[in-house]
Amino acid sequence: MRKLTQQEIQQLTAQGCTARNWEEIEVAEPFHPEYIRQVAFSGKVKIGRLQTEYTLPGGFTVHSGIYRSTIHNCEFGDNVHIYNVHNYMANYRVGDNTCIENVNSIVVDGTSTFGNGVRVPVMNEGGGREIPIFDHLSAHLAYFLTLYRHRPEMINRLTQMIDAYAESQRSDMGFIGRNVRIINCGSIKNVRIGDFAQITGASVLKNGSVNSNESAPVTIGSGVKCNDFIICSGVSITDSTLVGKCFVGQGCEMGKHYSALESLFFCNCQGFHGEATAIFAGPYTVTHHKSTLLIAGMFSFLNAGSGSNQSNHMYKLGPIHQGVAERGAKTTSDSYLLWPAKIGAFTLVMGRHTKHSDTSALPFSYMIENATESYIVPAVNLRSVGTIRDAQKWPKRDNRKDPHKLDLINYNLLSPYTIQRMYQGQEVLRDIMHLSGEGTEVYSYQNCKIRNSSLRKGIELYNIGIKKFLGNSIISRLGKTEWHNLDELRRALRPDSNIGLGEWVDCSGLLAPKSEITRLLDDIQNGKLTSLDEAQQRLEQMHTNYYSYEWTWALEKLEQVWGKKVEQVEIADLIHTIEAWEEAVISLDRMVYDDAKKEFNLNARTGFGADGNDEQTNLDFENVRGRFESNSFVLAVLEHIRKKSALGDSMLEQLRAL
Repeated sequence: MRKLTQQEIQQLTAQGCTARNWEEIEVAEPFHPEYIRQVAFSGKVKIGRLQTEYTLPGGFTVHSGIYRSTIHNCEFGDNVHIYNVHNYMANYRVGDNTCIENVNSIVVDGTSTFGNGVRVPVMNEGGGREIPIFDHLSAHLAYFLTLYRHRPEMINRLTQMIDAYAESQRSDMGFIGRNVRIINCGSIKNVRIGDFAQITGASVLKNGSVNSNESAPVTIGSGVKCNDFIICSGVSITDSTLVGKCFVGQGCEMGKHYSALESLFFCNCQGFHGEATAIFAGPYTVTHHKSTLLIAGMFSFLNAGSGSNQSNHMYKLGPIHQGVAERGAKTTSDSYLLWPAKIGAFTLVMGRHTKHSDTSALPFSYMIENATESYIVPAVNLRSVGTIRDAQKWPKRDNRKDPHKLDLINYNLLSPYTIQRMYQGQEVLRDIMHLSGEGTEVYSYQNCKIRNSSLRKGIELYNIGIKKFLGNSIISRLGKTEWHNLDELRRALRPDSNIGLGEWVDCSGLLAPKSEITRLLDDIQNGKLTSLDEAQQRLEQMHTNYYSYEWTWALEKLEQVWGKKVEQVEIADLIHTIEAWEEAVISLDRMVYDDAKKEFNLNARTGFGADGNDEQTNLDFENVRGRFESNSFVLAVLEHIRKKSALGDSMLEQLRAL
């Protein structure tokens, strides 16, 4: 950098430029003063090389430079294009090849942490669960901060780490990265913007960070207003969406006038049309409908139907109630939940429910309104084609392009977490039947009703799910090593460690043994773990070791089935387990197949056909929906049956050969 020559100052002055002190202006070589016109400078300003042209949409080209703007105390990289900053731009460093056009103001006022450290009163609008957000917040750290309030010392230490990070980001200079486009925007104040961000037509961005990068650019569109926020890589926020006091995780999409207030959204969430207030939206929380409200709840892998609603205010002490919908829950159109309530994993909620139920012990259920009562149909979602389709689509819809992923997602439908709930569900259903009598027509549980036939079928379906999981685990384990005799086989089945025994938890997408989570939180509380990076590394280690931990847990259950330790297991025990697995897999797949077939029956054809002619109706239906026999999902189910049957038969053949 060098100072301006007298000749350059004269040329700039002739081109309509002014400066309070030309001595404070520095430029890079080579310098081309012809590309700086009608600019008012004040404070210290540094300008990089101006040597390239930009091609705008439609083919129009403009040269890099600074035009028709007021600039105070800024540093510009090479080949920037700054045009028409109507009010002024103050206290910013701007990266190479960045284009800023038609913006009202871009300013850092005083010092700022750019959204880091902002407290978000998630779940409880009355306070008590305020989460400090920061650039690298994961769903799992947020889960601990939100739900582990019974450990105030641990919460305090974790909060101190985040506050220390926030202070490390404090600056009186803002930053706009390289290859950024900021076009036709309103006010941008105390905002840090990463590389390759595309911000077009945003109304207000205030006190936040846009953590864009080349691998996963951020897009912010017209009419968007964001205040007190952290926006992670790969996010798209468009169409006059309102964001206030929010963390928006990697790969999220918001648009179509969505309104989000005081909420946390983690990876791959989608919010369109509706609104969210004080929610913990774990990974893959999706709401697409104008009349849908999510409020004061914790969700993950949720699909909210049109008109889904919850209440957290019973008009006594204010909006202080909260609810939890565990992973994979769904709400149908016009469903309603009165908090407090807890909905079990992979449960479908239909109708209105006002009895404060806790169905967490009965996963994969239907929760149905019947008059004023809530009825549970336990385990029926295990055989639903919709559940299988959801499990298949989530990994395919991972919108994260950033190589560094903050949230550690386990997509497994059957895991120690869900299987332990199935064991618990069986026990609950048997206890209900024992206490109320086997001949009772309708049972009561957690302010809900369960029909006798549903209860019996639920026990059976949970048993099938358990057999499928245990068989999956043993076949996976045996497939990883070579064994030629019973001793080698027993060695192959021994667990890698004792980690995995006992209860498992779902920390908003991360499935892990509770013992490991407790150990991590103890280390934070005792000061043994002192940095956020260390905490994230421990979580990543748990995620990487999932299948080792899973096998430790599954083997204990298998030993209970066999009635003996793995050191005493016989070939006949393994053969019996795999035969039960093969039967369970095929049985469940057949149920899914039959459920899919309902989508092609006569009722599904209603509304097809131009004039009601049966032949036209069938032809119209087949041309739009295709034939059942050639449907891709149906073919995948049949192929799954074939592959699993072949795998089971092959494993049984190897075992019998011993």
